[in-house]
Amino acid sequence: MSPVLAGILQLLALVVALGLSYRPLGDHMAKVYSSEKHLKPEKWIYKAIGANPNVEMRWPAYLRGVLAFSAVSVLFLYLLQRVQGSLPGSLGFVSIDPDQAFNTAASFVANTNWQSYYGEQAMGHVVQTGGLAVQNFVSAAVGIAVAVALVRGFARSRTGELGNFWADLVRGVVRILLPISVIGALVLVACGAIQNFSGIHEVGQFTGGSQQWNGGAVASQEVIKELGTNGGGYFNANSAHPFENPNGLSNLFEIYLILVIPFALTRTFGRMVGSIKQGYAILATMATIWLGFTALMMWTEFAHHGPAFDIAGGAMEGKETRFGIGGSSIFAVATTLTSTGAVNSFHSSYTGFGGGITMLGMQLGEIAPGGVGSGLYGMLIMAIIAVFIAGLMVGRTPEYLGKKIGTREIKFAALYILVTPALVLCFTALAMALPTPADSMTNSGAHGFSEILYAYTSGANNNGSAFAGLNADTQWFNSTIGTAMLLGRFLPMVFVLALAGSLAEQTPVPETAGTLRTEKPLFTGLLVGTIMIITGLTYFPALALGPLAEGLAA
Repeated sequence: MSPVLAGILQLLALVVALGLSYRPLGDHMAKVYSSEKHLKPEKWIYKAIGANPNVEMRWPAYLRGVLAFSAVSVLFLYLLQRVQGSLPGSLGFVSIDPDQAFNTAASFVANTNWQSYYGEQAMGHVVQTGGLAVQNFVSAAVGIAVAVALVRGFARSRTGELGNFWADLVRGVVRILLPISVIGALVLVACGAIQNFSGIHEVGQFTGGSQQWNGGAVASQEVIKELGTNGGGYFNANSAHPFENPNGLSNLFEIYLILVIPFALTRTFGRMVGSIKQGYAILATMATIWLGFTALMMWTEFAHHGPAFDIAGGAMEGKETRFGIGGSSIFAVATTLTSTGAVNSFHSSYTGFGGGITMLGMQLGEIAPGGVGSGLYGMLIMAIIAVFIAGLMVGRTPEYLGKKIGTREIKFAALYILVTPALVLCFTALAMALPTPADSMTNSGAHGFSEILYAYTSGANNNGSAFAGLNADTQWFNSTIGTAMLLGRFLPMVFVLALAGSLAEQTPVPETAGTLRTEKPLFTGLLVGTIMIITGLTYFPALALGPLAEGLAA
């Protein structure tokens, strides 16, 4: 079987698996966030944290819950790393330095999981399982909760109440993430991923000495890392490591885990707003961009010419032979079009245009299908922008799902789409202008610029994947990328929740002959075009200096 055909068959199998999961998982999540009943374990958690899950919250209270919980999480994870050297199960590792502890705490709480350290050489069992793995669950649940709050803003009227943050958080973990993770961990163990609490041990004798390997609860952390679109690897090689991702089957399963909740949330959205067709329109937009990017990436990596490429069947540098170009390309697009950041190949080794595709996927806002929760609310923000543009074209007040998009709503949406590009471009400019940060670049010229642009794109968009080649374990990068991750995660949430509150207070507008039909293919096309134009106008100059210049010079 040719590598190209193998890649296409993997993509088709993935589409079928996602299609079979779409309806049952989407309907289940809609029931979870619409139910008035609380499970016994949930009641125990509410009692332990002192929360009343039956109290409805307006958007400022909901936001305070999000920020307070996240602030405590950052502090806890920071302190856990700082005292690691005194904890049992530390595997002899010392406590983490302050700048790196801040960067890691910000990273995992912000659902970014950027890592400027070697996982198997820095973190012991307690920090990995009691700190990082826990944040993989709760940070993902926070993202879904914010998305659900925005959906309630569309679904409700004449009220500013958006639900209860604590109830949404706990339900997301207990009823969605935990059950799927248990099953998924068993699948990964069956595929060959490890799951233990063994220490460091020497394996075999090699030329120049022996090799040391760590054990760990890898399968359980790997599954939530992908399912929650987190991305932090137990090992430095991330999902290219055979302990995390042993073979082609586990690779395809991990890609499925990355995509299944973000895609299924469009069904949840349709259910909760009372129009399945609206959910299909958002799904169609996400799927169009995802399939387009995947096809373009596979073409770029398979079609690169030269004797070495012809012998290898394509651009195999930096890719695992057990996954090939097809499995690597599908994974790379899935992880950068979501906020996952897991990698099974090294993006710095991709062709110039291939590296640019991974960057562009994040710069779109990771909305196709995006992170768990963040992808949906990001896409809904873009839908509001598209409706506003359509309204300007025909000279009438724009409406979306029966809600008027007035001055207040469009300001919140505009602020949302401006925050992340401002962080990416400003921090990249500073890093290139100052003398010290540039010393971290392994490469010069366009590729070196791409390393820094990718790092801040990954951090501010809460992706967490690395281009490779950049030494990010410095005080400058640990501090600035950590800051970009926190601001890139929580500032947009402020505008999303404020928008949700504004929409929930409105009285529904009746549909007329002049109402834009947002469930039709025409709107899907408009939405795709809006996303690409906004991203292109924002990032094209930076991309022209990096991956485009490198690709055209190849």
